[in-house]
Amino acid sequence: MKDTLLYLLTALVDHADALVIDEQPAEGGTVYVVHAHAEDMGKIIGKSGRIIRAIRDLVKLMATKKGMYVDVELAEEVKSS
Repeated sequence: MKDTLLYLLTALVDHADALVIDEQPAEGGTVYVVHAHAEDMGKIIGKSGRIIRAIRDLVKLMATKKGMYVDVELAEEVKSS
């Protein structure tokens, strides 16, 4: 699941080398926390949050088919430079 998320995000951003996805256990599943370059956050979020919502929906659908629960969050702090 983490590999799929990384693949999707890498296709969107300009600074793919700055992408870091932390996997954190959560009640009943896993939460993936995405850390990205500050300039790429807007591309990941998209207009009115459409892109991140679509990514979350896709990853959740894939997880549900496997009997898992996952969520995708964006890190509040962003990496720059």
